[in-house]
Amino acid sequence: MKWWSTVVTRPCPSNCAVLTADFDYYLPPELIASEPLPERSASRMLVLHRDSGEIEHRNFNDFTSYLRPQDLVVLNDTRVVPARFFPDEGGREVLRLEAITPLRWRCMIKPGKKFRVQQQFHLGAATGTVIEILENGERIIDFDQPVDEAAHGHLALPHYMGRDDQPSDSERYQTVFAREEGSIAAPTAGLHFTPELIQQLPHAFVTLHVGVGTFQPVKAETITDHVMHSERYEIPQITADAIRDAKRVIAVGTTATRTLESVAQANEGRVIAASGSTDIFIYPGYQFQVVGALLTNFHLPKSTLMMLVSALAGRDLILKAYAEAIAERYRFYSYGDCMLIL
Repeated sequence: MKWWSTVVTRPCPSNCAVLTADFDYYLPPELIASEPLPERSASRMLVLHRDSGEIEHRNFNDFTSYLRPQDLVVLNDTRVVPARFFPDEGGREVLRLEAITPLRWRCMIKPGKKFRVQQQFHLGAATGTVIEILENGERIIDFDQPVDEAAHGHLALPHYMGRDDQPSDSERYQTVFAREEGSIAAPTAGLHFTPELIQQLPHAFVTLHVGVGTFQPVKAETITDHVMHSERYEIPQITADAIRDAKRVIAVGTTATRTLESVAQANEGRVIAASGSTDIFIYPGYQFQVVGALLTNFHLPKSTLMMLVSALAGRDLILKAYAEAIAERYRFYSYGDCMLIL
């Protein structure tokens, strides 16, 4: 028996439920990339042609060879901030989801018994007090003074890396074009680019601040029962103008894709300068209005990101590509290799 997933086509009328299990696959643990490669652009790149089903095995440095005249590459310029904190008392962890104000945070915490209402903890000179417990278990925490994030903050690396952040992650878990602070997780498809490569590309930027919901598996049995997380975005006028003049938009990452498609959905297929929050959930059956090609990393089983790439290329073709990537020993997830869907 082969150790990668066999693709099974499940006969389904147009109105049947799409199961979360349809987006599952087995990944050998040793293929999870817990460290970046020495060189950003040294990753491998699986190229998936939607029209023919052809799969090519290339290197990321070949990316520019797939560009056509009047293509536009759209990247997410969000910057990852230290969002993980360990109180001085020990045995506790705070993950900041949102800074409502500099002194009021919305957080995930553990363990819950140490973060009841009115309980306090310390991050250096700052004292935090739990003032509210939300229905989903998140806490609203007030501080008596700003937290020294340089001294106490850590990057919230994805759990599958199996390690805490290191000093080197402050550079490598960040794109070279990161500008707008606000993400908990990196827009990982952008990690492959170098400043020299960016200069060669016709490109524009959007901002979407990536939250922890990006990596969480879908727990509902049918995907339409999943409640999608919300993330903040911004599209500047210069980017909207560039998209209007482009013949094909190549989105770098699912975050750029969600930003562009969310704004287009709300504006009759047009991308305009806008800002706000989006909880768009893209899964098979979705008709893309802006994105014509996608550069993306390999995603977790049963995640909304697997569903998004399946909406673009088809579930069976995506699972076939993943099976081949596993057989060819590609590196998976945030610090891993990438896939170009054309």
